[in-house]
Amino acid sequence: MKISDFKAQPNSKIDLSKISTSYSGKIKSKDEAKKLLKKNVKEMINLQDKLYAEDKYSLLLIFQAMDAAGKDGTIKHVMSGLNPQGTQVTSFKQPSAEELNHHYLWRVNKALPERGRIGIFNRSYYEEVLVVRVHNLLSTEKIPSKLIDENIWQTRFKEINDFEKNLYQNGTVILKFFLHLSKDEQKRRFIERIDTPSKNWKFSEADLKEREFWNDYQKCFAEAISATSKKHAPWFIIPADVKWFARLAVSSIIIDTMQKLDLQYPKLNKQQLDNLKLYKEKLEKE
Repeated sequence: MKISDFKAQPNSKIDLSKISTSYSGKIKSKDEAKKLLKKNVKEMINLQDKLYAEDKYSLLLIFQAMDAAGKDGTIKHVMSGLNPQGTQVTSFKQPSAEELNHHYLWRVNKALPERGRIGIFNRSYYEEVLVVRVHNLLSTEKIPSKLIDENIWQTRFKEINDFEKNLYQNGTVILKFFLHLSKDEQKRRFIERIDTPSKNWKFSEADLKEREFWNDYQKCFAEAISATSKKHAPWFIIPADVKWFARLAVSSIIIDTMQKLDLQYPKLNKQQLDNLKLYKEKLEKE
């Protein structure tokens, strides 16, 4: 699996209609993918332990997608086994009244991962250039009308790029995943949710209404990814029709990125090592 195959290259114009949603590479079976994912999770646990111990970097994972693309399942399967003490998941819902009284990035800051931790955003501040744009919700954000013009989305892309660059320059490694689902596969998953009693709660009329805006969302996703995939904060477009492949691809990208950080356990100096010997001797004499 070549990680570069899924990366949205900086300054490139993305056309999602030309990118496969069902690609699975040379991996042809779910069982094979599950074995590889299990191996990846084991390696991720080792890397997370070093990330936490070194306490220099933080890792921010952002997941965006159309409904039923598998964000929840991907997060669950890929991040299973990680130390909860070093991991935090944030799901961004409709902004509260307090949040609407601030800049749209305000609520993000308190959810950012500390050094040594992995932060996972299930949806994110990118909703401000997706659902807000598709449904023309700027008026709900209390922005003075004179500040809203035809360049508002380019302005927001710049704000997001600047925000992410600032995070990067302070030690936060950012990976952004767009789970690329086909409209036909979304339909199949919606029907499955309706036909399966234990999954009925996952479906609502709102899902159907959002589906009517499919083309608008595809356009907004493509423009957002094109404008904000940077070397310091890349987007990865993950084929999501095949769940087991999507999960494996995401885990492989995370591991590849963490390995390049050359994470190390803290090394003690001679004095600290000598002290450890004394502490051991004291314990043994008890």
